[in-house]
Amino acid sequence: MKDELLTIAVPKGRLLHDSLEVLGLAGFPCDMDEDARNLTYETPHARFILARPGDVPTYVSYGAADVGIVGKDVLMEEGRDVYEVLDLGFGFCRFVVAAPRAFAAEARLAVSAPGRVHGRIRVATKFPRFAEALFKDRGIHAEIIPLRGATELAPQAGLAAIVVDIVSTGRTLRENDLVVISEIGASTARLIANRASFGLKSKQIRTLVEALRRVVTTQAAKEEVMPG
Repeated sequence: MKDELLTIAVPKGRLLHDSLEVLGLAGFPCDMDEDARNLTYETPHARFILARPGDVPTYVSYGAADVGIVGKDVLMEEGRDVYEVLDLGFGFCRFVVAAPRAFAAEARLAVSAPGRVHGRIRVATKFPRFAEALFKDRGIHAEIIPLRGATELAPQAGLAAIVVDIVSTGRTLRENDLVVISEIGASTARLIANRASFGLKSKQIRTLVEALRRVVTTQAAKEEVMPG
């Protein structure tokens, strides 16, 4: 029956390809095209919603989607009331604090020794909620400047002395003469679920979770045996 189908929110952008791949391997295939006008798809296996990464937790928390795939970085920033069900292992990136190379020593002191630097430090980031909590926990006076675009431009423009961002290779930081002064943690793609759906569609969600867990375990095993 249609009302028994799971509704799955998947993120546009860098996680989309891998999200569709693992879902297909788990028995929930969807021939979705990010460039198409359609943002909703229905197959015999599930309904799919194609959403901006930051909107995936919103769809799931409000029940418009039963489950979703989203990066841990987005999940931490949005702070939505959802179940974090499974680490899918792909989309690895690091949360870092970075600063211009010429300012690195001073910036490192500012983020590691509260009280040693007077006044507020300006921090540009696409993750204002996360950054504010980070510096507050460290007892550091920081003025958080939210940006939607490239945060690495902020120091060059004199907007902020420090940036908080996610990086995979660090290439963009290096190209803009920024260095990592503090590594906060790692982020990978996560399967999340709506709390009510977790009860009402428990069987379907558990079927999906177990199938995805097998896929993740198999892929991890393959990576271990691949030559370095």
